[in-house]
Amino acid sequence: MNGKIKYEFQAKIWLYTGQGAWHFVSLPQGMAKEIRDNLQSEEEGWGRLKATAKIGSSQWETAIWFDTKQQTYLLPLKAEIRKKEKLKAEDVIDVIILI
Repeated sequence: MNGKIKYEFQAKIWLYTGQGAWHFVSLPQGMAKEIRDNLQSEEEGWGRLKATAKIGSSQWETAIWFDTKQQTYLLPLKAEIRKKEKLKAEDVIDVIILI
């Protein structure tokens, strides 16, 4: 993880209402603006930015995605992590991401 920038925040888990029932947390908009201002050149297709996420005792390689409607990045929470950490929609959680 050397050389990566660490971001810590709290966010409420929300459920995408479309197909797939994906769970997400939205990064705080100020944090997202800082990330985008400094790292947009590192983004891949559709605003995807590789990241390492940590919630509770779980750490995994993932990506955050820039959502133009919310003007922030979204971190998807896969079922494996939600199950291990006993997380559900509307929970407020502590999140660490390294980019």
